[in-house]
Amino acid sequence: MADRPNVLFVLTDQERYDLTAPNGPPVETPTFDRLSSEGMRFERAYTPISICTSARASMLTGLYPHAHGMLNNAHEADAIQPNLPPELPTFSEGLADAGYDCTYTGKWHVGRDQTPDDFGFSYLGGSDVHHDDIDDAFRAHRDGLDAPMDVDLEDAIYTAGADGTLVAGTTPVDVEATRASFLTDLTLEALESHADSDDPFFHRVDFYGPHHPYVVPEPYASMYDSEEIDLPESYAETFAGKPAVHENYLEYRGVAGFDRETWAEVIAKYWGFATLIDDQVGRILAFLEERGLAEETVVVHASDHGDFVGGHRQFNKGPLMYEDTYHVPLQVRWPGVVEPGSTCEQPVSLVDLAPTFLDLGETPIPEGLHGRSIRPLLSGRRPIAWPDAAYAEYHGDEFGLYSQRMVRTERYKLVYNGPDTNELYDLEADPAELVNLIGHPGYAAVREELAGRLVDWMHEVDDPLRKWVAPTLADGRSKPP
Repeated sequence: MADRPNVLFVLTDQERYDLTAPNGPPVETPTFDRLSSEGMRFERAYTPISICTSARASMLTGLYPHAHGMLNNAHEADAIQPNLPPELPTFSEGLADAGYDCTYTGKWHVGRDQTPDDFGFSYLGGSDVHHDDIDDAFRAHRDGLDAPMDVDLEDAIYTAGADGTLVAGTTPVDVEATRASFLTDLTLEALESHADSDDPFFHRVDFYGPHHPYVVPEPYASMYDSEEIDLPESYAETFAGKPAVHENYLEYRGVAGFDRETWAEVIAKYWGFATLIDDQVGRILAFLEERGLAEETVVVHASDHGDFVGGHRQFNKGPLMYEDTYHVPLQVRWPGVVEPGSTCEQPVSLVDLAPTFLDLGETPIPEGLHGRSIRPLLSGRRPIAWPDAAYAEYHGDEFGLYSQRMVRTERYKLVYNGPDTNELYDLEADPAELVNLIGHPGYAAVREELAGRLVDWMHEVDDPLRKWVAPTLADGRSKPP
């Protein structure tokens, strides 16, 4: 293997951790299962924040959102900061400066006026603004297949309201006319251009799914029978003892009227979307083998955050720090280095990807990053100072500003909710996170320990809320004073 390996980074959009977990639902993901069997699967990978722009900026910079400033989605009118500050170093610029040929296809969604070209990549298309925008190349692709952009959907499901959001449906177009297939075609072209080069490459492909709308063609649309789908245990959510925003979000998202049958139909389409993308990634891995690139290429698969898809009766994501949206998939295949079929039980974060990619490229890692390279973990070693908890934050989305902080240990989770009651869950006794134990006297010691950990972390990363959060957690009160 070359001293500096090639890297293929496959990022999915809003993919739940359990889709590819061994004990997850019966979703067919043979390609991602193969990455696990031929590489390492991380059991405790978390996003630093469950919203697209912020999480993607963290992956580029290795910083938590409060440090890079992209606190909510860049495309919205209320974006706190529309673009990533150009003075912040990114892993892609570091790799490009070190001689890597960095290419990018698919979703961007980091800056309103920026594209991957501004950060060391050569952007090859697939839409670079937001997942609702279609670029001319994709339109031309559809035209060449005699597949118009505007088609009538079958079984369409919308949220409530006059301007309801499309949630799921069946499209009559062929698989080749989907954006997932189009992005795969662009990726194969990029890999072909890299195949005969002497320089190492870093290629990133960002799929626009399985983010809603979960609109897929056959055979994926009917691959999963909604009548055979069991809704998640958290569907039993009563909202008792929870922050008021949780129940309010049902109305805000327009899904308060969704019944069990509707959610089962939505889940079936979501699963079909996941399998569609998995099959497209299978095409990419097959190409690496055909061109003799597989043995010298590190393949990394992750998602920017998860998706509720009926969990806690919710749609999409928001100010709810449940496992559904914060626990994400992460798999790494590195022939000759990573033991096939291995698992890592150490907590890791998407902020760790930037220093990891730089480490793989033997490129200096900037000082002051919040993330750390997972390369030792890939070799089966755990550094002595490796943390035993994951941390996350949230600053609001189009709903408005809503500050949250989270600490997640192997068994427990504590969530700070600035405007409302805090949350404490015992994931061993209550994996569905249905019972908020924040005021339970039997968990006072746990609450105190986690509160201390959270405040210590906030000081470590210079979180600007550390002054305000600490007093509200000091004596275990469930609400700020």
